[in-house]
Amino acid sequence: MGTSPTDIRRAAMDLLARREHAQGELAVKLRRRFGADMDAIETEIDKLRDEGLQSDARLAEAFVRARAGRGQGPVKIKAELRGRGIADDIIAIALDDCGVDWFELVHRVSDKRFGSEAPTDAKEKAKRSRFLQQRGFSWDHISSLF
Repeated sequence: MGTSPTDIRRAAMDLLARREHAQGELAVKLRRRFGADMDAIETEIDKLRDEGLQSDARLAEAFVRARAGRGQGPVKIKAELRGRGIADDIIAIALDDCGVDWFELVHRVSDKRFGSEAPTDAKEKAKRSRFLQQRGFSWDHISSLF
């Protein structure tokens, strides 16, 4: 018994109603649910994209805003978006257009975690640098603190 395009569309819409999904994520989830009928799945995803119901760019914009709001830096955000299958050009546009001042954000994150006092020695400076690198800030951002 085959899966109808209506069933695939309905399942895709259910997934998109919960949260934005990248094209690749949506395809994987639908493939898991309906089997190997990739042509029908890709056709339905293309229709949803053409109708504006699925958008990798919209996902990337929302993701960047949410992660920056949590104090994460652009390096980590970019890696997570790549992991979701978002193209580098879409990621670059989302990071450029998000309106986040990454230098200001790294200062806020550092101040929240460590206070506004400057590090007293190399060990403390290294500790702060490691923390901020794990949060996804580049060396340029981190070095602006010291």
